[in-house]
Amino acid sequence: MRFEDVPPVRSFPSLRGQAHFPGLRWSATSGRHVGYESWLERDHAMLLDFDPEVVGYSSQPFWLRWHDGCRRRHAPDFFVRLIAGTGVVVDVRADDRIEVRDAEAFAATERGCTQVGWRFRREPVKIFV
Repeated sequence: MRFEDVPPVRSFPSLRGQAHFPGLRWSATSGRHVGYESWLERDHAMLLDFDPEVVGYSSQPFWLRWHDGCRRRHAPDFFVRLIAGTGVVVDVRADDRIEVRDAEAFAATERGCTQVGWRFRREPVKIFV
């Protein structure tokens, strides 16, 4: 499956008074709108468009589900396809906003990525190439 071409698995609602700033931005790389849930994600998406190694990306591309005593799930922020064909899954979160359950979700995502031969990056703003 070409995860760089899939629609998001969830929406990006905007509600009055919410603390974050979701929206859509046009991606020159992907040729369509890509969603974001925060300005940090938006900025990261903009950086992806300027990275010559990136040939496509999508936001909220899939649900990762696992069981660690209870049912868990996580939708990573981006799936990125690099020019070499490699897949990279990216979660964008500021270091000071990571709770214990978030860290567990990122660790599970990294394990899943390793199993299918993708890279995983959890970064606040830096590009990963």
